[in-house]
Amino acid sequence: MTLHQPSSQRELTVRVVFLGVLLSVVMGAANVYVGLKVGMTVSASIPAAVMAMIVFRLLPLRGTVLEANQVQTSASAGESLAAGIIFTMPALVMMGHWDSFDFWTVTAVAFAGGLLGILFMIPMRRVFVVDSPNLPYPEGVACAAVLETGASEEGDDLGARALITGGVVGAAFKFLAGYLALFRESLEAAAAAASRVFYFGSNISPMLVAVGLIVRLNVAVLIFIGGALSWLIALPLLGLPETGGTPLEMAKAIGKSDLRYIGVGAMVVGGVVSIVSIRRGLVAAVRELLSAGKRGEAGDERSRDLPRGVIVGLGLVSVALIGWIYYHFTGGVGITVVSTVVMIVMAFFFTAVASYIVGLVGNSNSPVSGMTITTVLFTGAMFLVFGFSGTQGMVAILGVAAVVCCVACTSGDVCNDLKTGSLVGAAPFRQQWMQILGVLVAAFVMAPVLNLLHQNTPGGIGGDLLPAPQAGLFRSLAEGFFSEEAALPWSLIQIGVAVGVVLLLLDLRLKSTGSGFRLHVMPVAVGMYLPFTIATPILIGGLIAHFATRGVSSQGERERVLHRGVLFGSGVIAGEALTGVGLAGLAALGAVALDPWLPAGVIVALTLAAALAVLWGFVRMARPVS
Repeated sequence: MTLHQPSSQRELTVRVVFLGVLLSVVMGAANVYVGLKVGMTVSASIPAAVMAMIVFRLLPLRGTVLEANQVQTSASAGESLAAGIIFTMPALVMMGHWDSFDFWTVTAVAFAGGLLGILFMIPMRRVFVVDSPNLPYPEGVACAAVLETGASEEGDDLGARALITGGVVGAAFKFLAGYLALFRESLEAAAAAASRVFYFGSNISPMLVAVGLIVRLNVAVLIFIGGALSWLIALPLLGLPETGGTPLEMAKAIGKSDLRYIGVGAMVVGGVVSIVSIRRGLVAAVRELLSAGKRGEAGDERSRDLPRGVIVGLGLVSVALIGWIYYHFTGGVGITVVSTVVMIVMAFFFTAVASYIVGLVGNSNSPVSGMTITTVLFTGAMFLVFGFSGTQGMVAILGVAAVVCCVACTSGDVCNDLKTGSLVGAAPFRQQWMQILGVLVAAFVMAPVLNLLHQNTPGGIGGDLLPAPQAGLFRSLAEGFFSEEAALPWSLIQIGVAVGVVLLLLDLRLKSTGSGFRLHVMPVAVGMYLPFTIATPILIGGLIAHFATRGVSSQGERERVLHRGVLFGSGVIAGEALTGVGLAGLAALGAVALDPWLPAGVIVALTLAAALAVLWGFVRMARPVS
């Protein structure tokens, strides 16, 4: 069922290509910042669709639903590519292999991985989009509803005001806190007693509240539970570190040296569970791929994919480019061949995994970290079997993980966008060309943005302001395979695995009782790994979403109630992230952010006032419009 009759509507025009490419760059840059800071990214489909409608309303010839859909298709491709890159490539800088991000290597990894994700997804479209009515596609359906609503004057104005207001709020917060130093971005406290460290803290960033509002209460609670398990329970039990220092310094030291490895163990369990849960979808995808060559390509354009020749040709180009990357990384033919073969197998496998999970729970909730962890562990084991070791092995592991992560992120996004397109009557092959274009352009901005942030943020990537949690995790795993000096603390990882198994058993119990609340392992594991300051505002955002929709039973009605709040939150994320990138650019030009210049008591008071203002704004914008 389609929402519109598209036959007479414009779809792929010059202005669509221009705006789609522009938003792909903007969303890609914004999500680089968000991912490095928060450890997760959010889907750009809905805000990009609204932005397209805003721009089209300013033009003499008003845009169609299909044009807006093509714009969001390209923009979300850039956003998904950012997630694949920032989860892995910073590890090469954090481990000292690179001093800065190599432009051509990062660009090649991003483009080849993103392109391969699109090409692998195309033969699976019929399995996961057309022939899987049981998959709800919450974000794909919501984006289609936004496109339909945007066709009316009232809906367009509502979305535009919410998105623009959120952008202003996010940008203002980041500028006042990050440049003028009028208040802190987080408040933390720690105390040491009886050879134990006790800690609590919270970031006040509106971007994090927006993330919680978008992912909703169940996921937000799980992230907070993970943070509480690590920082409120495990931290005191681990005792005082040998490093000494203030209680706050000791708490952070334990977090970096011990707590994150407990989260790693739980993530491994979450990754395995994710794979097992989609085994039937994977088998169906393999059957679809094998039968693709037997089907003709003729038919209505609304059901036609890219030609087989184009898919095969671009696929060979992608694999050849990836092979060159691996040889450039390692300098060895044998390890290049093994890396390429492992990459192809894992990339195809996780294309099916990501597509199924996106259809089930949405793009923002896809456990890409778990997929990449599994890739790292499997690749490391294969390298040990073939006798590869040392720096060569570590770098090759990260190279395989980087490409597979890009494939998983992009293929899930492609699947989501193709579902939206099927609902509004778009031509799949046109969407696929726009996705390829979005990946191509966004790939060229990844390295410059990463270098800008790394070189002009205090502590760089991996520091307190941009912790890059996933990249730090993959660095530790890669070094743990081949470096005696950086051997993994397996006892802590085993504790995390035990926690993950307990969570799994509890979740199975909840499922058997028909509970609406689920205890999924991966969000809890992510919360265990991230700084606790991130978990608190995400929980608050989830609570705001919950109370705004309390008493609303229908999923569609809940989406309608939160429509304005989600757009406001999306604007906040984009505004704060882009301002963060802009401040790094100013620092590169010599306009360094101010040091704290107000009395400490005044700064704390202003910080609390800013936090209350942020909460008031979200509560107000999350209320349903009468």
